[in-house]
Amino acid sequence: MGAEDRAGGSIEDRLASLAQRLDEVETQLAFQDDLHRRLDETVARQDREILELKRQLRALAERMAELRDAGAAATGSPADEVPPHY
Repeated sequence: MGAEDRAGGSIEDRLASLAQRLDEVETQLAFQDDLHRRLDETVARQDREILELKRQLRALAERMAELRDAGAAATGSPADEVPPHY
């Protein structure tokens, strides 16, 4: 029994198989690198959007509080208000 039979094929065949597997791994790595880059960009964009939405929410809450305070000062207690149909 020769070395070729024990090892499962000729050295050239094994090297070709390893080279093919290496190419496949490199292709997968390139795909994953691109995916990772795109996901990083998406997360960064979403973080900016969340910060802007929080800012807008705070501004709206402040504005609503101002309007509520201004309405309460002008009309008094809501219990003293006459319904609009009277």
